[in-house]
Amino acid sequence: MTETTGTSDTRRSVIDVLLVGNPNTGKTSVFNSLTGLRQKTGNYPGVTVEKKSGIVTGPDGATLRLHDMPGMYSLTPKSLDDSIAREVLIGEADEDLDIRLIVVVADASNLNRNLYLVTQLIDLGIPVAVAMNMMDNAVSSGVHIDLDALSEQLQVPIVPVVASRQRGIDELRKMMFDLVGPAPPAPGSGCDAEGDSTGDAETGPTGSAGSASPASPAPLSPGVSFAERFPRRRLLGGLLDEALAPAAAWFGEHTNLNEVAQTSEALRVTSSDQALQTWMEGRQDPSCKEDLKRIVEQTRGRLDEMQVPWRMLETILRYDQIDDLYSRVVREDRDVQDSLSVRLDRAFTHRVAGPVIVLAVFALVFQSIFSWAEAPMTLIEDGIAALGAFVYQFLPAGLLRDLLVDGVIAGVGAVLVFLPQILFLFFFLALLEDTGYMARVAFIMDRFMKSMGLSGHSVMPLLSSFACAIPGIMATRTIKNWKDRLITIMIAPLMSCSARLPVYILLIGAFFPSMTILGVFTLQGLMLFSMYIFGIVVAIGAALVFKRFFMKDAVPTSFVMELPPYRRPSLKWVLLQMFERARVFVTEAGQIILAISVVLWFLASYPQPDDYDSMTSRSRIQQSYAGQLGQLIEPAIEPLGFDWKVGIGLITSFVAREVLVSTMATIYNVEEADETSVDLRSSLRNEVDPETGEQVYTPLVAVALMVFFALACQCMATVAIVKRETNGWRWPIVMVLYMTTLAYVGSFVVYQGGRILGFG
Repeated sequence: MTETTGTSDTRRSVIDVLLVGNPNTGKTSVFNSLTGLRQKTGNYPGVTVEKKSGIVTGPDGATLRLHDMPGMYSLTPKSLDDSIAREVLIGEADEDLDIRLIVVVADASNLNRNLYLVTQLIDLGIPVAVAMNMMDNAVSSGVHIDLDALSEQLQVPIVPVVASRQRGIDELRKMMFDLVGPAPPAPGSGCDAEGDSTGDAETGPTGSAGSASPASPAPLSPGVSFAERFPRRRLLGGLLDEALAPAAAWFGEHTNLNEVAQTSEALRVTSSDQALQTWMEGRQDPSCKEDLKRIVEQTRGRLDEMQVPWRMLETILRYDQIDDLYSRVVREDRDVQDSLSVRLDRAFTHRVAGPVIVLAVFALVFQSIFSWAEAPMTLIEDGIAALGAFVYQFLPAGLLRDLLVDGVIAGVGAVLVFLPQILFLFFFLALLEDTGYMARVAFIMDRFMKSMGLSGHSVMPLLSSFACAIPGIMATRTIKNWKDRLITIMIAPLMSCSARLPVYILLIGAFFPSMTILGVFTLQGLMLFSMYIFGIVVAIGAALVFKRFFMKDAVPTSFVMELPPYRRPSLKWVLLQMFERARVFVTEAGQIILAISVVLWFLASYPQPDDYDSMTSRSRIQQSYAGQLGQLIEPAIEPLGFDWKVGIGLITSFVAREVLVSTMATIYNVEEADETSVDLRSSLRNEVDPETGEQVYTPLVAVALMVFFALACQCMATVAIVKRETNGWRWPIVMVLYMTTLAYVGSFVVYQGGRILGFG
């Protein structure tokens, strides 16, 4: 596959550059800065779980295609996202890329660990450059790096950057274009190279990159390994190369790897059963697999005879060299390193104080959502009411006016009212991520994961699910154990996502007073907080059941998590994330809500009997298609305290949870149509059963309905993504059935139990 981009009239082949790095090095921030895209960034590992691509434009209008690879610690894959990056890097991916350069984003404050991946990438034989990110954090932590000496030893260009502040990005961009040179003419374009050698991927430029940074010598020429470039303290010397030769020959015969990469992979499969298994799974020919396995076993046997510890041999060899290199180019101020971050972690990660602080922080977050959003909510509510009144007076009576006022404005407006709360939720989540505190939350939650029989790798996907279950489920690709990953997928939708927020806020705001508790919190804020805690508790129980009865033979996996340093949040990136998520909510969810509102208005308005004009509005809507459907399922949901109107909402909300709010708004506006839009919260509070004279919706009904939405799988998109991630319909069907059963039983217990206790 060849793509072309145009700069003036000249067609050029696309040049591909890979952006690679350890998790939590700011790689996605660098990608966003270079491309102008707004990919999600976060101050914890595992945010990028799929390769993303964007265009980088140079000063002369030339372009590069930059690929943001999933974060990885080494070329030995331990999870699905590791495999995605590895396949692209070694040329095993099912796509045609013209890779001219690998830009490694390294964390300057954790250089020793980052150099492991850098040296592996050097051995691939593709030109490598390093974007040394977070230089400010390194200095504040007492780490001082001689970038010139490091660049000279590695023989790769290094550009210091602080991506969150946009420092060094222009220099990095210039260096990238200097290193790859101009794109070659597309076939058949008739262009003459005229001896221009700057685009030669074999050698690269020799002097132009030097202007990008003082630490920017010529890039590595393919075919020179890291060990040859930095040969000090090599273990075994030629004897090791001789032992690895048969495995290297296998890679030479069965892959497109260059000679240096062949030896590197031979060392990797000899050292790691996981690496060996990965290569065997990628071969179709059984004899080819057996040959590799036999050769590796023979190599390991020979190393045993030589009394060489072949397990972790690659790690031993690389760190033997890296430690020596690190001692040459890095000076550490130990007094500075015992800094504020260390002192804060003593409290935030404490076994007792840590969980208490987490609960307090999130309680304040949800309290703020109610307290700060009330004023903008009122403004939006008044604006929607004014818009409805204007359209009602401007248009003549008829179907169009009824559709716009009672269907579109009422339905969409009822959900837009809750946009301030959604914005505040996204703001606080982005803020906690960017400061590094969310990683501490994950560390604390790891203890709960172990009690559930899961590893801490499940923490980040579950935390991501608080915003939306879909990226949370996709983030399970970082979990290397399939059964742990499957359990995490099955419980991720139990985390209360942002789509549930309008439902919670509607019901809490309608039926629970804003009374102060403990002088700081309000009942409404604590109710909202309790719904999120409720989802977590049920998810723990569900995970225990899955582990105990369905996956008893699952093997626990170890979990090592890096705690990033605390950082001053970038207000720009926090606001960008907040508004980007809000934009997605308004555009994508808004389209669904608009469509459902129009359809529901029609179903709630038709058919119109002959005596339609003489009927009451309640009778009209009861005899409509929507009313008939709601009354059909009412006997099944009546034990939960729900009437036929809620029943309609339960059906429509399977498309998207927040549609319940627009459904109820449309029904009430059709039922009570006049020149003003109905205040949904007031309508719910004032709804009275005409036969008994009792309130239809009470605080008990509101709690039962919130419990139903906390537990039910009311999201068609989630079901679709589970089907894709599990490669079949078996587990999506299991998810829908078990969550719907949980929701029904939970609501039944709450409502009937509340009535028994006298909370009618």
